[in-house]
Amino acid sequence: MKDVIMLVARILLAFMFIAAGWGKLGAGYAGTQQYMAAMGVSGTLLPLVILAELGGGLGVLLGALTRLAAAGLALFCVAAAILFHTNFADQMQSIMFMKNLTIAGGMLMLVAQGAGAWSLDSWWQARRK
Repeated sequence: MKDVIMLVARILLAFMFIAAGWGKLGAGYAGTQQYMAAMGVSGTLLPLVILAELGGGLGVLLGALTRLAAAGLALFCVAAAILFHTNFADQMQSIMFMKNLTIAGGMLMLVAQGAGAWSLDSWWQARRK
């Protein structure tokens, strides 16, 4: 049962990052750059944001370099919370801040536990033996 739960957890944690990264490609790119600039963050960093979301999300989903991908996404979530969601007078921003910290906590669990048996990390480890 643990392996099923680990797989489902990875899918649920990864989905948001993959969807968000994908959504920033094409038509969403300019709007995201403008939002970043309005919040005091250079829009030139957007390709790194997309790489983090897509790359990290796919790493977590597939269980490939999971601890590294999850650690990166945990840091990404904390940074996003601090940079974009500290207007605590706005209830939605408070919720987004807490959401980011909660997701960071889930990612830190993956850092501690690894991806589980149903992952590329596990497959690669078995092939090295």
